[in-house]
Amino acid sequence: MTTVIFSHGQESGPWGSKIRAMSERAKTLGCGVDSIDYQGIADPTERVEKLLRECADIDDELILVGSSMGGHVATAAAEALKAAGLFVLAPAYFMEGYEEVTPLAPTMPICIVHGWHDDVVPVENSIRFARQCSATLHVVNGDHRLTDNIESINEYLEQFIRSTTSV
Repeated sequence: MTTVIFSHGQESGPWGSKIRAMSERAKTLGCGVDSIDYQGIADPTERVEKLLRECADIDDELILVGSSMGGHVATAAAEALKAAGLFVLAPAYFMEGYEEVTPLAPTMPICIVHGWHDDVVPVENSIRFARQCSATLHVVNGDHRLTDNIESINEYLEQFIRSTTSV
């Protein structure tokens, strides 16, 4: 079985509207879903450690999905968790003053979705990361939250899960 694990951003929670919508799409494909609660944990390293602990006993094929800081966290944990794939939304890569903490790209399929009008994480950061590791990159007409783009995101997610796993 495939399990999709969601990691939310710094200002959101584990079952926000995007994660609920994506989890419903993943369930229609027969995937298990879970969303890690990082509320009250500001340090990205502590979030990575929590993700590693929460997934330690999962024997399923894993797809990690992360948004903003959750994208950074999922990327940092992906290799250690031997994930089948990494799907991230407006990931917090190469943030000013924190460039050195951007995780290295894991050696697995990676799909990035980013909004052209993101005023929190510059779209150029995802373009740079995608170029470095040949990730699939979808740049959409959206902002950081990408809430107006959920239908497209769900299509990309379904395509990614189907092409990356045994679903």
